[in-house]
Order: sequence, then C-alpha cells, then structure tokens
Amino acid sequence: MSAPSIFNAMNEEQVHEALLACLPVERWAREVAAARPYDSREALLAQAEASAGALDDDELDAALAGHPRIGERASSPDHQAEHSAKEQAGVDQSEQDVMERLRTGNEAYEERFDRVFLIRAKGRTAAEILSEMERRLANDDETEREETVTQLREIALLRLVEGAR
Repeated sequence: MSAPSIFNAMNEEQVHEALLACLPVERWAREVAAARPYDSREALLAQAEASAGALDDDELDAALAGHPRIGERASSPDHQAEHSAKEQAGVDQSEQDVMERLRTGNEAYEERFDRVFLIRAKGRTAAEILSEMERRLANDDETEREETVTQLREIALLRLVEGAR
C-alpha cells in the first residue's frame, strides 16, 4: 500500500494525530487533512509543503515547543522524543568539544533570537549542525525566522514520509 493510500485510509482522528506529530500546528494539520484524498505521494507532499509555507508567530511557537535543543535529550512532555532522538542520531555525544560548542551556541542563539535553534538534523553530523548554527547567528531577525520556518517544513515533510511507510 502506498503512502497516500495509507494516509487516505486513516480516519479523521488518526490523520489529525499523525499530522500533528509531523508539525504541531493545527491550521497546517486541518489544511493537509482537508485536501484528502491524495492520488500520489507528490501531491501529499506538495500540499504539506504549501500549507507549511508560512507560519504566524503563534504557530511558530507551537511548532518549536516540540523540539529540544540540538545535542540535548527531550526534556519536556511537549518534545517529540522519539522523532527527535532519531533525527539527532548524527550528533555524537562523545565529541566533547563539539558538544560544548553546541551548548554555548544554543545559549547564544536563544539569547539572540529568543527561541530554540532548529535545524533538520537528520543526515547531518554535529560538526555540520554547529557550522550552520554559527552561520545563522549572523542572520538578521527576519532572515532567521524564515530559515527556522524552512527547517520546520523540512522536518515535517521528512516525518510525514517516514510516518506513512
């Protein structure tokens, strides 16, 4: 059974829950669910991407609440621990120097932008994540907000594809 077939076969409660696990934004989940049935994986992903194209401040806050700091374990009931652990698998906790730089980078980022640093960590090493963090610390507020929304969208699409397997 294909990803769209599985997704189309879910009842309203199941699809709502599955979508919020990808991106905890009610409007996004409603829009993606309302466009069912999907005739292809591409159509599902196109709708999900389009609906996540812009997030207002409340939606951004809700989405970020589900993400722990990079390099840290999920510590809040809001954190999507299972997803986060898989997505941050490339962050080697034994690399003490990099872990310390991630810790101080997280603090600097939060002080600068007043939110958790977010990046699609899947497929990236700790060094790559750190390099992106350091680069993004130089962004202005608007540019960084857009990068954060882009990263949330990438994470949501990855989760959507993986959840429909």
